[in-house]
Amino acid sequence: MADYDAIVIGAGLGGLSAGALLSKGGRKTLVVDQSPRIGGYCSTLESDGFRFDAGASIIMIPEIIDLCFQRLGTSLENEVELIPLDPIYTIALKDGTKIRYPVSKDEYAEEIKKIAPGDVEGWYRYAEYMEGFLSTALKGFFLSPANTYSDMARMLIKTPSLLGYIPLFVKSYQQVMSSYFKDPRIQESLSFQASFMGLPPELCPGHMTMLPWAEHKGFYYSKGGMIALPEALARIGKGFGMEVRTDTLVKKVIVKDKRAVGVVLGDGAEITTDLVISNINAKALYLDLIGEEHLGFMARTGIKSMEPSVAAPLLLLGVDYEPPLDSHHTLCTLPVEELNSNYWNVIKKNELPKEQFGLISWTTFSDRGLAPKGNHILVMTLTGPNRLRDRSWRDVKQSLIDEYIDYMSERYVPELKNHVKVAKMITPEDYEKDLLAPEGSIYMFQQDVSNTTVYRPASKSKGIKGLYLVGASTHPGGGLPSVIASGMIAEDLIGKYEG
Repeated sequence: MADYDAIVIGAGLGGLSAGALLSKGGRKTLVVDQSPRIGGYCSTLESDGFRFDAGASIIMIPEIIDLCFQRLGTSLENEVELIPLDPIYTIALKDGTKIRYPVSKDEYAEEIKKIAPGDVEGWYRYAEYMEGFLSTALKGFFLSPANTYSDMARMLIKTPSLLGYIPLFVKSYQQVMSSYFKDPRIQESLSFQASFMGLPPELCPGHMTMLPWAEHKGFYYSKGGMIALPEALARIGKGFGMEVRTDTLVKKVIVKDKRAVGVVLGDGAEITTDLVISNINAKALYLDLIGEEHLGFMARTGIKSMEPSVAAPLLLLGVDYEPPLDSHHTLCTLPVEELNSNYWNVIKKNELPKEQFGLISWTTFSDRGLAPKGNHILVMTLTGPNRLRDRSWRDVKQSLIDEYIDYMSERYVPELKNHVKVAKMITPEDYEKDLLAPEGSIYMFQQDVSNTTVYRPASKSKGIKGLYLVGASTHPGGGLPSVIASGMIAEDLIGKYEG
């Protein structure tokens, strides 16, 4: 008899959701993670009394997340205190224009009217179309497996209305947005979300244009920091008997007769299991933990060809004043063509942008308990390459901290440089070391059309029995709701194929 019914490698949201669901279903489940804390890219770290988010900063499309909690016999609302964010952002355009981005569709129409009245009609057309697409995607796309073309056919049979949105899957983000909005400032204000997927607007798949609309369906922060979400899944799972071990490295997946039968830990201990569920990067799983000798030619070639997604360096600041900002989130953008150029001519050439842009999260705007009294937290999600040309992130970390503080102080947050008490930076190299994410890729692999659905590593391994994948490596991709959905997909597949 095996030591466990299921071993989950990685305590990110995909691993914790799968582990909790399997435990509720009666399987003896162990979740292991090499990090000292759970959550993966959705976690929180403490320093000098400040609680900094160490990755994700937003909870959106809560309907998907709530479905997982419902399967666990509870609800997201019961387990995590969600703080609604309205406005969603204050958008700071490159030309200095600031746009308030409220949750209300009609209120945002008024904001558009102030800048580009001719785009108000396009906004309402966009909202209507994306409302239909999001509703359809929630029914058929997020929770359906996409391992094979047969799965894709079943997805369409189950939700035939998806056929009406095929144009979104053959156009780019930029093409879709430009069909609704003509003013370049409005295009700029609604195109940075492509960067959330790690791609420029001209390369990002068109179906991702639903992201700005999804933000209007509910945009939240979790009280206590983003760690509250993985902590809730871990707490519920433990209530069903799930075991969680942190500071526990898995260095090998044991494969016998083309079946995953156990793992070898960093200290050499072997643990046997009936099922292995991997929440780590699929390339690291197949090439490092399993080994090429267990892969067929197509699998070996395919996994080696997967390109990493972009990285997202984080600047974590504890400050002793109230920042002169307008909302929890400030989105610092660039015009669409500059986003495209930055990707091809800077990021892909392993250079750092001369003009930084990204998301400023003023977390203590919504939760004062995250910082010592009278202090505040700013977490800045920036842009940068996975690797730097001719130098390492480690070599330039301190100089970049100083440079970015000066830049943000001058451009977006006046007086910032005079009030910093704590300054830390999480680089792609740190993510690679701490989360075993090759090159610090936040979504594991690129999320363009050639790396979605059937073109992503399968949720149920095609070559190794008893092996399942969750997390950003597999369908439906990166992002909090998507990785939690992957845990539900894995549970469904295991129930179907493993009994």
